[in-house]
Amino acid sequence: MKKLFNTKERMPDDMIDGFVAAYPDLICRGADPRVVRRKMLRTKEGKVALLIGNGSGHEPIAMGFVGEGLLDANVVGDVFAASSPDAILEGIEEVCGDAGAVLLISRHEGDVINGNAAALMAQDDGLNVQPLLMYDDISSAPKGQEDERRGAAGTMFIYKILGAAAEEGMQIEDLMTLGAEVRAATRTLGAAVSPGVSPLTGELMFTLPEDEVFIGMGVHGEPGVGRRKVGPVQDLVVYMLGELLEDRAIEAGTPTVVLVNGAGGTTMMELLTIYGEVHRQLGEKGIEPVSPMIGSYSTTQEMGGFSISLFTPTPQMLALWRAPHKAPHFPHITAQGA
Repeated sequence: MKKLFNTKERMPDDMIDGFVAAYPDLICRGADPRVVRRKMLRTKEGKVALLIGNGSGHEPIAMGFVGEGLLDANVVGDVFAASSPDAILEGIEEVCGDAGAVLLISRHEGDVINGNAAALMAQDDGLNVQPLLMYDDISSAPKGQEDERRGAAGTMFIYKILGAAAEEGMQIEDLMTLGAEVRAATRTLGAAVSPGVSPLTGELMFTLPEDEVFIGMGVHGEPGVGRRKVGPVQDLVVYMLGELLEDRAIEAGTPTVVLVNGAGGTTMMELLTIYGEVHRQLGEKGIEPVSPMIGSYSTTQEMGGFSISLFTPTPQMLALWRAPHKAPHFPHITAQGA
């Protein structure tokens, strides 16, 4: 499959060039060219910094979520490769003030190793940096072993809620507690219908028969946990919601935020159809969907597929989820429901 780039080596840097050029009033590069940060930082004025390092190729996450009310910085790695500890340290030093910094780490092996190493180096330098591990993918470890699960699209609840809370002045200990509570209230399950192509190799990331769907496919094309035959989307949603609610039950009457995230090659027509089924089926169980997020935000190139995330917020979390922001590629969240 054709890809549009200058050279493979320059792909992340050329992407950052375009991003910074598109939003010069909001975004700038840091001292390290792989650090993308808010142009107007408040972290030197008492605000806790919020940042993450992650591999490129999954946009708009996380670079597109840098901005007021969300991330203070994103340290961009190579395609599908964790940012180096040294680069993450550069990002921490760029944004961290006296109030400290929360370093978000999506639970994938390279991200965990490099993120924790950067946090330790920053702490050795006298900076108050706390790493927060994010995970939500129920297909990657069984119930009862939640802390062994992969980070998936549901981590975006942590980005937004902690970003809004930090903007309002919440201090680092409370942010860490809030992040853990949001994580505990989130579950995600994905499905893939067609592979993406690695921009590095030009090869398909996996193979799948035309009449099958992978359940539990990871954001790097990691193997799923099972397959189902292609059929009506309502049947697939019934199955996926059943797995999510089996892992973490939601009582009738509980306000629930639904995130339907496209993997990169799934149309909005399909995503809205999926959300319609989720909304209907939750309603039949007496569960109240509120303030949904629907679109392709955590992607794997042009992989066809989607994930469903269910999040049961407290009133405080819901208000933070709906709070205004100025991040270029994070959607406006409506106050629908509850």
